[in-house]
Amino acid sequence: MTIRVTVWNENVHEREEPSVAERYPDGIHGAVADAVRGENREVRTATLDQPDHGLGGGTLTETDVLVWWSHCANDEVSDEVADRVVDRVHEGMGFVPLHSGKNSKPFKRLMGTTCDIKYRHGGERERVWVADPGHPIADGLDEQFEIPNTETYGEPYDVPEPDRTVLVSWFEGGEVFRSGICYRRGRGRIFAFRPGHEEYPIFHQEEVRRVVDNAVAWAAPTEGASARYGETDPLEPTGE
Repeated sequence: MTIRVTVWNENVHEREEPSVAERYPDGIHGAVADAVRGENREVRTATLDQPDHGLGGGTLTETDVLVWWSHCANDEVSDEVADRVVDRVHEGMGFVPLHSGKNSKPFKRLMGTTCDIKYRHGGERERVWVADPGHPIADGLDEQFEIPNTETYGEPYDVPEPDRTVLVSWFEGGEVFRSGICYRRGRGRIFAFRPGHEEYPIFHQEEVRRVVDNAVAWAAPTEGASARYGETDPLEPTGE
């Protein structure tokens, strides 16, 4: 089965900060798209500045998994587009918010919480531990890997209790964080993945790219059973 992937990125830092453009000459969306390309994948990209943020027309209906990177422009996403994403997740589209995508309108609406954290800039070291080694998103990873420099996140993380916690992180300054967590909403699968701050070449790191690639495979829709909602006739006689 071909998995149709849309990689969305606000694409602001790359246009406004030369250091980010040098680090990601094809944009963060370009680096992430490259990480998830492969056999039986159709990959496209979309950005905030495009009409309907690149998610209009039939784009979302033709997307099996939406990978979402955002940071400084979360509030610039229209409510209409955010609601469209949420509806598609309930219908079965996979959703993989990366880094500050946890503050995106779609993720916050799907979680129903603030998604607040504590954070710190400083380029500290992060050690990512595999907490659920049998999970498909952990395929091909060692028991831990390190990101040399990153933005620090810390608990508490104001999200609902995850269905599965695949990855947890420790930071040089002492914080810990649930850095790879899974949810189901409706028929859709969600994997929120913490790494990916724009100041560092994190999406060029092999382990990070593997996690995102595995997450796309895991979050792809499954056929499941048919479902009907609303008023319905009885299957058996009721005596009325």
